[in-house]
Amino acid sequence: MKNIRTLINSATLAGTGLLLSAQNAFAADIKVPGTFFSNISEVINQVLTFVMAIAALLVFMYLIWGGIDWITSGGDKSKTESARNKITAAVIGLIILAAAYAILTIALNFLGAGNLNEILNSANID
Repeated sequence: MKNIRTLINSATLAGTGLLLSAQNAFAADIKVPGTFFSNISEVINQVLTFVMAIAALLVFMYLIWGGIDWITSGGDKSKTESARNKITAAVIGLIILAAAYAILTIALNFLGAGNLNEILNSANID
């Protein structure tokens, strides 16, 4: 139980950290040889999309797990409390994930871009 909670928290924090650190990326024009990405900004954009999708999937799986535990608790107070804690943790994780996405979207709108790739491509670092 604690391992799953730790995994969800780690995934959420990693996604948030990647979102925040991507704004400080400075190597937008570096070509990535041997890949299907044309530059590093596309790599960062795809990694962020992947991390957000995995984090959302983990949060929803944990929420479903808590719901199943609640249904199968059979009125046992300790099992019901454990299930309630799982559901609460999943909802908090979902709120954090949504807040990270909202912060990124607000920052991109403030900078006048539609997505992160536009911002990274417009950085002309010599």
